[in-house]
Amino acid sequence: MSGKLRILVTGFGPFPGAPFNPTMPLVKRLIGLRRPAFDNVALTGHTFDVTYATVDRELPELIARHRPQALLMFGLAGRTSHLRIESRARNAVTTRFPDAGRQHARKGSIAGGADAKVFGPHSERLRRAALATGIDARMSRDAGSYLCNYLSWRAIEAVNKNNGLRLAQFIHVPPLAHDGTAATGKSSITLEALVDAGEAMLLELVKLTRQAARMSDAD
Repeated sequence: MSGKLRILVTGFGPFPGAPFNPTMPLVKRLIGLRRPAFDNVALTGHTFDVTYATVDRELPELIARHRPQALLMFGLAGRTSHLRIESRARNAVTTRFPDAGRQHARKGSIAGGADAKVFGPHSERLRRAALATGIDARMSRDAGSYLCNYLSWRAIEAVNKNNGLRLAQFIHVPPLAHDGTAATGKSSITLEALVDAGEAMLLELVKLTRQAARMSDAD
C-alpha cells in the first residue's frame, strides 16, 4: 500500500435528551494526536448531526472525498457506564423517538428482510487494545435502534462496496460532564481516559488496516 493510510474518525452532535455529546471533543482530540506511529497516517474528523438524512447524505460524501481505508465511529450511550465495542448493527430503527431534526423513521427496519450486519473479528482486537489502557471496555451485540445503530449499518454496507474502505468500527462511550470529568453517578470514565483508549484503538486499527490492504493486494 503506497501513500498515507487514511482513517476517518466520526462523532455525533447533541440530540434530544443529550445537550452535550462527548464524542465531539473526543474526535477533536484524537485527530489532533501527534505520534510517530501516525506519521504516515492521515486522520480526518467529522461530526454528524443526529439525523437520518444527514447520515445518508454525508457518509457517502465523506467516503468519496477523503477515500478512507478505515472508519472509526463514536456515539453516546447515555445509560452506559463503560466503553461499548459494538460487534454488529441491527436491522432496526426506532419509530418512537424523533431524530435531532424532529423526523421520525417511517418503519422499524433499515432494509427489508435483512439480518444483522457484523463488523468483523477486528472488533475484539480493538476491545483488547482499549482494555490495555485500563478502561472498562466490553463487547456489545446491541447498538440500539437510533442513529448510532443506523450509522453502523450504513458503514458496514460501505465496507462491502468497491470504494477502498476496508474496516469500520463503532464505539459507544458513556456520558461525561462538560469539562471532561466523569458524569456524576453514571461513570468513572473521563475524557482523558477516552482519549487514551481511543489512541490505542486507532493504533490497532492502523495495523489491522495495513494487514487487510496487504492481503487484498496479494489476491
